[in-house]
Amino acid sequence: MKKVFFPVLAFLALLLSGETAQAQTIKIGVFDLDVMVQAMPGYRSVDSLLNIYNTDSLGAEYQIYQSEYARLDSTYKKDSVLVAAGTKSKALLDYTDGERRKMAMNLVYWQQIAQQKSDAKKGQLAQPLYEVVAAAYKKVLDTRKYTIILKPQTYELGFPIDNLFISVAKELKLTDLPQQLIYLGDDPDAKAAPPAKTAAAPNTKPKN
Repeated sequence: MKKVFFPVLAFLALLLSGETAQAQTIKIGVFDLDVMVQAMPGYRSVDSLLNIYNTDSLGAEYQIYQSEYARLDSTYKKDSVLVAAGTKSKALLDYTDGERRKMAMNLVYWQQIAQQKSDAKKGQLAQPLYEVVAAAYKKVLDTRKYTIILKPQTYELGFPIDNLFISVAKELKLTDLPQQLIYLGDDPDAKAAPPAKTAAAPNTKPKN
């Protein structure tokens, strides 16, 4: 995993250094709302509906831009001849040229336009999942107070950190959390649980 940016590393080093009482209360967790939403079972339907939107709606919109540009370009070329001959107003030609340029810009920047529209549609489809996950995350944070929350890929594996993906999954009663999220840190509940008591060894000392 990638290292966290230097200022954050320096901040953590300062917090975790020394034997002060304050340092002993530092609690660090790892979590990412977007990643947790994508781990939800309901996210599969979001992906499916988004693929349909990208293929059907955005694909059709791109074809309309292509068709409209071809029509306007053809009209512009014909009207240019008429304007030169003095049989058509130049104002109409300028208007057609302006509309043609708009369509051309849509085609040139289509990848950016389509990505923005796809992201907006994705946010709309996934909004109910975000609300559910955000509510569970808030409950976890209300129960356990953390000094700082890091995102995955911002720290080295092996760093002592609470895995809030596990806590939020439990709050959501999600039993099939992806393995790559389970290994991001320690289970806060396992750390908080008291050690199991071992049965006392029987007294085998021989009687006198």
